[in-house]
Amino acid sequence: MDTKMDFENPQYYENRELSWIKFDERVLSEAKDKTIPLLERLKFVSITSSNLDEFFMVRVASLKDMVHANYKKTDIAGLTATEQLAKINKATRELVDSQYTTFMRSLMPFMKREGIFLYDAHEDLDAGQKEFVDHYFMEEVYPVLTPMAVDASRPFPLIRNKSLNIAALLLNKKGKKDSKEEQEETVFATVQVPGVLPRLVQIPGADGKTCFVLLEQIIERNIDKLFSSYKVICAYPYRIMRNADLTIDEEEASDLLKEIQNKLKMRQWGEVIRLEVEKNIDKKLLHFLKSELKVAEEDIFQIDGPIDLTFLMKMYGIEGYDLLRYAPTVPQKHPRIENGCNIFEEIRKGDIFLHHPYQTFDPVVDFIRQASVDPEVLAIKQTLYRVSSNSPIISSLAQAAENGKQVTVLVELKARFDEDHNIVWAKKLEQAGCHVIYGLVGLKTHSKIALVVRKEEDGIRRYVHLGTGNYNDSTAKLYTDCGIFTCKDSIGEDATAVFNMLSGYSEPRHWNELILAPYWLRDKFISLIKREIRHADAGEPARIIAKMNSLCDPGIIAALYEASSKGVEIDLIVRGICCLKVGIPGVSEHIHVRSIVGNFLEHSRIFYFENAGESEIYMGSADWMPRNLDRRVEIVFPVIDEELQKKALHVLEVELEDTVKARVLLPDGNYERVDKRGKAIVNSQEQFLKEAKAEAPKMNVGMNERVFVPAEPV
Repeated sequence: MDTKMDFENPQYYENRELSWIKFDERVLSEAKDKTIPLLERLKFVSITSSNLDEFFMVRVASLKDMVHANYKKTDIAGLTATEQLAKINKATRELVDSQYTTFMRSLMPFMKREGIFLYDAHEDLDAGQKEFVDHYFMEEVYPVLTPMAVDASRPFPLIRNKSLNIAALLLNKKGKKDSKEEQEETVFATVQVPGVLPRLVQIPGADGKTCFVLLEQIIERNIDKLFSSYKVICAYPYRIMRNADLTIDEEEASDLLKEIQNKLKMRQWGEVIRLEVEKNIDKKLLHFLKSELKVAEEDIFQIDGPIDLTFLMKMYGIEGYDLLRYAPTVPQKHPRIENGCNIFEEIRKGDIFLHHPYQTFDPVVDFIRQASVDPEVLAIKQTLYRVSSNSPIISSLAQAAENGKQVTVLVELKARFDEDHNIVWAKKLEQAGCHVIYGLVGLKTHSKIALVVRKEEDGIRRYVHLGTGNYNDSTAKLYTDCGIFTCKDSIGEDATAVFNMLSGYSEPRHWNELILAPYWLRDKFISLIKREIRHADAGEPARIIAKMNSLCDPGIIAALYEASSKGVEIDLIVRGICCLKVGIPGVSEHIHVRSIVGNFLEHSRIFYFENAGESEIYMGSADWMPRNLDRRVEIVFPVIDEELQKKALHVLEVELEDTVKARVLLPDGNYERVDKRGKAIVNSQEQFLKEAKAEAPKMNVGMNERVFVPAEPV
């Protein structure tokens, strides 16, 4: 009898979107943790909001597109797009309710105890504060506002995506209020809360209090000044979310840069997929908004508190409350890379392992900077997916081109929500003389690789940096990532082949070390998992440890299920989405999943295969997701040097021991904190900080060393 199990059974999979919501719940749980400083908790409420915004603009929008297209195919969990939207709606409302309960009922009272007040401009202000607020309105706010009435001659205006607005019902003062004609005299109006002004406005406070009001409430208080010919019946804030998922026909686009620029403008016109209004909004006003914005009832969220809590990130940074935040963190110098050293000499001595943000990102910046001015350097080639707003790497690449070096840069224009940003950089690099590639048709280039070609006494030598994170000096202070420097010939040859493929669309016949998506990365991972199965069948050591951002690829999950069923021990460290279920009898009893949510955003991808005692470790840019394996240019690379292998494995081992920031996935799909009973208290991020400090060269922090405070992930 055939007893082969169906590892693709939809009951064995969690829906991707619902799993993401559980991730955002884990972010929110940091805001509920009373052991965390108060302002840090506010930061996590803000992050929860910004995460949710992007989720709606992309993931929910995509599902709505499927419904409009009458797409009936189910996802890996057996749900149609319509069924997913219904479940998402329910789960999102529960998340938002929990978010506002946390902020309004838990954090606000703690803020008041610490002397920080967020006042209601309609109820809480004393006479002096009212005078200050009204004066601020007339001097700073009024000149910027553009009130817009809607009537027969003035159509409903375009409401910009994510902008905060105030809707008002007005009554013509000439109208007869008590007459039957009152309905005809009512006018709708809207005014956008200007994003050029700070939303969080500090006002005078007595007895050492730090007091704030929100800009929209200042406008509401004075809205009658905007409509002097009318009587204001009521005014309420509202905010919309539009479909921001870009659909680009690259085959038909003769100029990809122009096509993306045109599509970016359309983001402001996308379908409204979410309307947020203040709870208890006037019913007539809500009906008007619903009708004009063409938004469905199920997409309206009535908010019991300030709309859009991302402003809390500004409150997190207020001065004078350092005790309510974690102490600033200084990334440590790498023990092998001293200030002013020749980085190429250091790489020649042996491969170098970098662990950010515990170790500074400066060596990566210096790698490109030194290459740009080194007379022996002939060429620099690099991929850029997301870079900082004032990127020193961009400046160095431009300088290198001006110095006569061959500079080739692949700038991925399709990096979501960074398209505008990357277009600016692409143009700057082109103007400097760089050869700029805009990526491959139909594929996003997500790989992280930099190649420096240098002429030396014994011939041409290639220096390569490979990483798990973007070449972004800002997010490198917020995200945990790993990278290596190497000048191994085998990797240098592969790096050259990668750029030849990207610039000339030629796929080399032979590769040494690097593993690329979308070509053979999926097959490589499957073969590595199958190899562990063979070892388990032979009674040899078999284990997999994999750390990534997301796990939702059905083929990979099915292979992991098969490995578990054969006795392979599998530990997964998955920060966000995880569509795999644990504890299924005969299927996933040997799989353990944990998620780490802490002060830094876990972003590194590391893959360990025990291989019967001959262990192999890989790192790279790819998660175990269909998009990474099939629709992106990704690079996964082996960690070859024995000492570097130990360092990479140490990262995994410490995170598997985390008892503070880790949450463990349960068979019912929920996550719970690690049971600390009988275990050492281990906060993996704090431990890595201590280790980096212990390894760093002494006296490495100068008086002018910049410090940073981890903020919202980008």
